[in-house]
Amino acid sequence: MRWTSGLALTLLLAPLAAQAQDPAPKTLDQIAPEIDALFAQYQADAHVPGMVYGVVKDGKLAYVKGVGLQDLTDKRAVTVDSRFRIASMTKAFTALAILKLRDDGKLRLDDLAEQHVPEMKHWVYPTKDSPRIRVRDLLHHVGGLVTDDPWGDRQQILSQQDFTKMIAAGVPFSRAPQSAFEYSNYGYALLGRIIANASGMAYADYVRQAILTPLGMTSSGFDVTKTPTAHYARGYRWENDAWSPEPEMIDGAFNAMGGMQVSANDYAKWVAFLLSAWPARDDADTGPVQRATVREMAQGLNFMAVANRIGASGATACKQAAAYAMGWRVAQDCDLGLTLAHGGGYPGYGSHVMLMPDHGVGVFALSNRTYAGPSAPAWDSAVAMDKAGLLTGRAEPVTPAVAGAFAAIRAAYSAGTLVPLDGKLAMNFLLDRSAENWAAELAKLKAEVGDCPTAEPLAPTGALSAAFRLNCAKGELDGLLLLAPTTPATIQALRFRVAPP
Repeated sequence: MRWTSGLALTLLLAPLAAQAQDPAPKTLDQIAPEIDALFAQYQADAHVPGMVYGVVKDGKLAYVKGVGLQDLTDKRAVTVDSRFRIASMTKAFTALAILKLRDDGKLRLDDLAEQHVPEMKHWVYPTKDSPRIRVRDLLHHVGGLVTDDPWGDRQQILSQQDFTKMIAAGVPFSRAPQSAFEYSNYGYALLGRIIANASGMAYADYVRQAILTPLGMTSSGFDVTKTPTAHYARGYRWENDAWSPEPEMIDGAFNAMGGMQVSANDYAKWVAFLLSAWPARDDADTGPVQRATVREMAQGLNFMAVANRIGASGATACKQAAAYAMGWRVAQDCDLGLTLAHGGGYPGYGSHVMLMPDHGVGVFALSNRTYAGPSAPAWDSAVAMDKAGLLTGRAEPVTPAVAGAFAAIRAAYSAGTLVPLDGKLAMNFLLDRSAENWAAELAKLKAEVGDCPTAEPLAPTGALSAAFRLNCAKGELDGLLLLAPTTPATIQALRFRVAPP
């Protein structure tokens, strides 16, 4: 199989071309009015009583704003300390709690769920060849359970005793497990029961002890009845051209799928912690959960989808390759890089969060109107930051192996022969293309662009690969180098292309 297509080469070389074209970046303060306008328009269109939104950048809450009212009766304005239920954005906390228990040896992702929830042992599966549900299947929504919005939202108040009876009664399956993605609140409620049984404490207590308290999220939790009136964002629905309060739901057995309440100040700590897991590095691991475990949450299962980006730019932007990972929808976006996102819809509340780990930036928004998830303004804000030059990628370091190979490649181009690469080529290199053929190729390139005395900084695409650009007498020469998994590392592939003017 060939290493790269022409399209792949173009995409990999894009960072080099951008180096000379990007305008000076704006500041977040400069584009704040644009972000405010996006959320103001959404608030008006969606009839949202109150909302708070924020941008987390470089480990801190870099911009935050509350708009509207948290309580229409008392006319209390939304602040950064107003507490909103985040609905299904709770699922990320549940997923990380499962992974922490795995790290601590309390369970395995490939355990059958019934090992931790005995009431599931008598479930009747849809076909004789159906696999039994694993913990992993519930995390990724591939347990064969039916999509249960909005039914699942109203199960929040279910008691643990009644949930036990519900599990023991079994379920009608939508399909055989592990055959397709289908979003299941019930499945995440089962994960809450697994967490409780594996940890020996109530789900909410475990999440508080393992995640919330270590992160200093003292205003977050599940029992909304204890929220101080001064900070309580009451939930409303918009119906018959008027707002009416939704019933307040107590903490119950479905809390693991959507019961958490947070303030913007608290939630920003969670977002900053997650983003701090990237990139992989040698620093001390001081968080409540290992960085590698946080990054594991971004691994989507193998039911991929092609989707439009959320927001105004979605119709014209590159399609995303998306999948459901562990408590997150993950997608590769050709402008924003790796994205992790999740919405929250709940009686009285709507929310959205999107993370861009490649840039260390996250955007979130919380509202107090039923199912009013501000996903479009969140993504549009991310696109605005990208256009303003605020999404600076974390530079991949140039490893000594890549630097040494590049120096030898430059010497080979200058000499017009592969002799400077003696001892540095992998065993496949000359089998794929002879030394004589390479000499002819180098001569052809030199005739077209001449000598190349200088080079742009390397653009590594990993520890063993890089894109490069040579500045030549009559133009520019782009290329890619790829090293083989040998010790020492040797060159397995090399590509050149004359850069278009």
